[in-house]
Amino acid sequence: MIDKIAPSIAEALAGVKDGSTVLIGGFGTSGIPGELIDGLIAQGAKDLTVVNNNAGNADYGLAALLKSGRVRKIICSFPRQVDSHVFDDLYRSGKIELELVPQGNLAERMRAAGAGIGAFFCPTSYGTELAKGKETREIDGKQYVLEYPIHGDVALIKAEAGDRWGNLVYRKAARNFGPVMAAAAKHTVASVYEIKQLGELDPEEIVTPGIYVGKIVKIPRVATQAGGFRKAA
Repeated sequence: MIDKIAPSIAEALAGVKDGSTVLIGGFGTSGIPGELIDGLIAQGAKDLTVVNNNAGNADYGLAALLKSGRVRKIICSFPRQVDSHVFDDLYRSGKIELELVPQGNLAERMRAAGAGIGAFFCPTSYGTELAKGKETREIDGKQYVLEYPIHGDVALIKAEAGDRWGNLVYRKAARNFGPVMAAAAKHTVASVYEIKQLGELDPEEIVTPGIYVGKIVKIPRVATQAGGFRKAA
């Protein structure tokens, strides 16, 4: 019987190794798998390469992982924000490497990994420092830059609900990055608010099929005064 539901975050992350490339979902503050990031910090893997849309906020979540000193390199689109002081300090002191990737390219490079595409040409970044040293080509009178897939050893993502086969559905913007990361990684761990019985998820709404998911962990959802939701304490 296929059952991908893990009894704990610690068990779901037990296999993460030193030197892994970890794809971490989230778009702005939506869909960030905070509980899984905390679990990765507790798990202890080091010398990590992290792929995310940004480089963390304040002192929690991804920023806390960076602060732990176990991330060697980050690949992201928006490393600097008002509250990205953890990354700023690490980068300025030479304690972390940065690969800056335009947001669309970031998503497409992971999509290419999941689709088995060896490389692709994209016009974004042509003529900028980001294209320095990369192969370029003129196609139909337009200049393109050769980009390569981003493969992950592990993906940590958050979804709205899942079933024991690993099928996932998302809520609005939380869908950004999660599906392409799941397809691009060798192993995916997803946190979900609800575990559904087989057949309860509408097949037309399933965004990430279970074939891409290794483990699912149920997390609590706590209502806020604003009517939204936050991570349970």
